[in-house]
Amino acid sequence: MKISDVTARAFSMPLTSPSYPRGPYRFVNREFLIITYRTDMDALRAVVPEPLEITDPLVKFEFIRMPDSTGFGDYTESGQVIPVSYKGEKGGYVHGMYLNDDAPIAGGREIWGFPKKLAEPALRVESETLVGTLDMGSVRVATGTMGYKHHALDHDAVMQGLTTPSFLLKIIPHVDCTPRICELVRYYMTDITLKGAWEGPAALDLHAHALAPVADLPVLEVVSAVHLVADLTLGLGEVVHDYLTES
Repeated sequence: MKISDVTARAFSMPLTSPSYPRGPYRFVNREFLIITYRTDMDALRAVVPEPLEITDPLVKFEFIRMPDSTGFGDYTESGQVIPVSYKGEKGGYVHGMYLNDDAPIAGGREIWGFPKKLAEPALRVESETLVGTLDMGSVRVATGTMGYKHHALDHDAVMQGLTTPSFLLKIIPHVDCTPRICELVRYYMTDITLKGAWEGPAALDLHAHALAPVADLPVLEVVSAVHLVADLTLGLGEVVHDYLTES
């Protein structure tokens, strides 16, 4: 294989059998359970990187079913998103994500910088309750519950939340383990078709785990919960801050 062939084909690893195809990535019938809770402000300050600014002592714990996603297949994801502001623009900092599928783990980390780890999340309906769980191996680290479709939400208000940006800290190490890439990345979800949006009573229980430290942002009070179903495209990212070149 010639050098020109390598550079022409280089996109994902392994070179001759990439872990995922090129985007864009379309999601059909993507289902969200998002529980917003109040947490400790000092705990947030310890994990949110500058130049992002914390707007409120809040965290959004998400359980997401993705039964039909281009290139990534059928999988489930869970994690924490922290409301932040960047130069006056409100958005969410993706603090940690846990999922059960290799392709979106590899693609999410390599392309955008999603902080993804292998785990066993689930989202299902049990009788009158929407139930989200997150397990690391045999250990349960999160359980979220919500009353199923108690009240419909205004679609315009929900769409405003879905179209705000998200921020990621992308880290790619050099061969000597120093950072080769260390960037703040912004991305948007686009081409959104909101199929349903509901709210209801909710509860969230987090447990300590050495490698899935979701409980480091403790639940002080559940503020709200929403259940969404939508089709959308995961937009590619843009670098808004380079930590290696900008002070």
